[in-house]
Amino acid sequence: MGVSIIVFLLGHLAPGDPVRMLLGEEATAEDVERLHAVYGFDQPLPVQYFRWFSRAIRGDLGVSIRQTIPVSDLIFERSGATIELAIVSVVIAILLGIPLGLFASTRRGSLWDYLTMIVSLIGVSMPGFWLGLVLLSYVALNVSWLPMFGRNATIVGGLWALITEFRADELINAFRYLLLPAIALGTSMMAIIARLTRSSMLEVLGKDYIRTAQAKGLKKGVVVIKHALRNALMPVITMVGIQFGSMLGGAVVTETVFAWPGVGRLVINAITQRDFPLVQGGVLMMAVIFTIVNLLVDVCYAFVNPRIRYE
Repeated sequence: MGVSIIVFLLGHLAPGDPVRMLLGEEATAEDVERLHAVYGFDQPLPVQYFRWFSRAIRGDLGVSIRQTIPVSDLIFERSGATIELAIVSVVIAILLGIPLGLFASTRRGSLWDYLTMIVSLIGVSMPGFWLGLVLLSYVALNVSWLPMFGRNATIVGGLWALITEFRADELINAFRYLLLPAIALGTSMMAIIARLTRSSMLEVLGKDYIRTAQAKGLKKGVVVIKHALRNALMPVITMVGIQFGSMLGGAVVTETVFAWPGVGRLVINAITQRDFPLVQGGVLMMAVIFTIVNLLVDVCYAFVNPRIRYE
């Protein structure tokens, strides 16, 4: 409820009148007042908030002022693109970040360790929009390997075509449009995962039970993977959950740079158009998803570390 209050106040206390922006500067005062009454903007802010919140908890987020479409329908329509982008970005980050951090931790002080840390530092330091523009300039524009903007196909549709019609062209096309924004979004996360995995692994490898396992003659791979990595992944899971929740809420910058039709871009357009219901509904949805994902992360702890149990 606290998030909903903040979102509501920020939207309504910001300068600008959405009704006047919709009608234009030549609209009469009577027209503006009439539309204010239609949307309930003539009521006191507390009354507006409780009316909106009482509908929101029942799943009714209102109607977009600009598009005259239910907000929930607009968010649902765009959520598929955001979910695809978030999942592929996280998969890329995990598949690259954990092996890099694991390899560096087992070779502490080596050239590979230093190179991994340098690459990770660069990855963390690069702004997402800058990396996106670089990828657009060199990979999409100059080399023309991949499309620059938009979304031409869906992964779900591509998988369905592959299963039912044995055609892989739609799935390949979906990944071609998805690869550049996923790399731009996942690079920073990959670097953080690599650094976090390395530091966590170094801490775990210094524990007594690891030295005991080594003294018993267990192979290095068994000690590292079975005994050390499983415990070292706890902080990594926390970080991945937080980042994934943020991505599901909408990767605003990446979606804007690549013209990706996701929730983040939808909310940004709504902010510029002063579309209060759409902004409030979009941000509230982001907050709810973020909370749910973090709850699922807590539940995952019990599976990664059997010593943790939740009643």
